[in-house]
Amino acid sequence: MATTQSSRQKGKKNSNMELAPLADLDGKRPPQALEFEASILGGLMIDAGVYAEVANILSPACFYDNRHRYIYEAIVSLASKNMPIDILTVMEELKLKGNFEAAGGAAMLSSLTTNAVTTANIVYHSKIVAQKALARGLIRMSNNILQLAYDETNDISDVMHTAEGSIFELSQTTQQRDYQQIDPVIREAIERIEKASQTESNISGIPSGFNELDKITSGWQDSDLVIIAARPAMGKTAFVLSMAKNMAADFHIPVAVFSLEMSKIQLVNRLMMNVCEIEGEKIKNGKLDTTEWARLEHNVNNLYGAPIYIDDTPSLSVFELRSKALRLHKEHGVRCIIIDYLQLMNASGMNFGSREQEVSIISRNLKALAKELNIPIIALSQLNRQVETRGGSGVEGKRPQLSDLRESGAIEQDADMVCFIHRPEYYRIYADGDGHDLRGKAYVIVAKHRSGKTGDVLLRFNESFTKFMNIDDISSIDYKADDSAQKSTNKENIPSKMNNMEVDDGGDMDLM
Repeated sequence: MATTQSSRQKGKKNSNMELAPLADLDGKRPPQALEFEASILGGLMIDAGVYAEVANILSPACFYDNRHRYIYEAIVSLASKNMPIDILTVMEELKLKGNFEAAGGAAMLSSLTTNAVTTANIVYHSKIVAQKALARGLIRMSNNILQLAYDETNDISDVMHTAEGSIFELSQTTQQRDYQQIDPVIREAIERIEKASQTESNISGIPSGFNELDKITSGWQDSDLVIIAARPAMGKTAFVLSMAKNMAADFHIPVAVFSLEMSKIQLVNRLMMNVCEIEGEKIKNGKLDTTEWARLEHNVNNLYGAPIYIDDTPSLSVFELRSKALRLHKEHGVRCIIIDYLQLMNASGMNFGSREQEVSIISRNLKALAKELNIPIIALSQLNRQVETRGGSGVEGKRPQLSDLRESGAIEQDADMVCFIHRPEYYRIYADGDGHDLRGKAYVIVAKHRSGKTGDVLLRFNESFTKFMNIDDISSIDYKADDSAQKSTNKENIPSKMNNMEVDDGGDMDLM
C-alpha cells in the first residue's frame, strides 16, 4: 500500500504514542505468574550460578509485580558488574538505585529466599513467566491499536503500519535459538561438503548463470544477504532480472522478485527484452517487424511456466516483506528472494531518529529473514554520488568502493557479500590499462565476501536489450524462425497467435 511522505510522518507520530496502560479486560486480570516470579528471584539469590540460563529468557520487563521487577533489575546490574549475587548484595544494590523500599524492603527479600526450595526447575519457571509477559504485551498492543483505530483523525493506513511495527517488535523478543553441541553441526557441514563434491560444477549454492561469478561465489549461499550496488544507469535491475531468468527458466529454481520501483508489467517487459532480444522502445510501442514478432513468439515461451513470482507493492515495509516471504517460501518453495531496491523500503510503525537508523533496521532484518528462511536474499542498493565526483583517470577512477554504499554503513556490516556493477563505458572509458576494449562490457566487482574470495568478473552487456551475458556467450539475435513461424509473413496473424496462447497465472502472483 503506497503512502505519501506526509502520511509516513504522521504514522511515525502515531507510533511514538505511549502504549495504553494494561488494565483488566472484561473483569479479567492480565496474565501473570507471581508464584513463579518469586521462585525465580529466590532461586537466583540462593544459587547465582543459574543466572546465565535465566538471563537468556527473561528481562526485567517480564516481571508483572513491580517489586519483583526492581529486584531482578538489581540482580542484572550485579551480574553485569561481575559481582556476587545473594540477598545482601541485592539489598545493597537496591539501596544504591533508590529502589529498596519500592521493592518491599528486607521483608520481601527474606521471604523470597526463605520460600525458595530448589533451582532445579528455574528454567521451566522462567519460560512460563516469559510467556505471560508476551501475552500481556499482545493485550497492551491490542488495546493501543484499538484506541488508534477508534480515533477518526488517524489515517487507517498509518494505524496498520503501527500495528505491523508493534507485532514485529514483539515477535523479535520470542525469537531465541538454543545453543547446540558442535558434533551434529560438524556432521551437517560434512554432508554439505560431500554433496557439493558430487556436483560437476562445484557449485554448492544457487547458480547465477554467470560462470565466472559462480566460480567466486560457488553460487548464492543459503542464509546469505547479498547486496548488489551501483549508481543509476549501471544496470542493477537488468543484472538481477538476467539472474532471475537464469535461475527460474534454466535451472527451475523458484525465485521471488519484489519490485518497489517498477510495476509488474514494466518488469515483465524488461524480461521480454532480455529473453527475446528486442529493443525496449519496440516492446513499448509494438512497432516490431516480422522477424521480431517471430522471435517474440518463439522466445517468450522460455518465460511461460517459469517459477518467477513478482510483487510490485510500492513503499514495501520490512514487516510486509517478511509476511509475504514466509508465504512464498511455504506455498511455492521459493529458494531466492530479490529486492529492487533496498532504499525504497521502509520500517513503518517504528520510531527512528534518522533515515540512516531506519535503513540499518531494514538491512539487519533482511539478514535475519535470510537466516530464518535459510535462503539467499539479494537486495539492490544505491551508491552515493562520491563515485561521480571521485577524481582519477581510467577504469579505476570511477570504481565503486564499500564506503560508497548509500545511507548506512550497516548495509556493509550486515551483508555476507557486497557486489558492485561497474560499466566504464558509461563514463566514456573505452579501454582498460592494457588496451582491452571495454565497449559493451561490465565488471561485477565482488568487494566483500564473508566466506570466500573477492575479485572482478567481466561480463557482456547489451544496452539495447538491457541484458547481461557471460563474456563468451553468443547472442541469439541471429535466431532464424522455424518454417512454421516464417510462414507467418504478416503481423496481423502473429499477434493473434500470441493472444491464443495459454498463460499460467501462477507465474505472476500479486501478493497484496
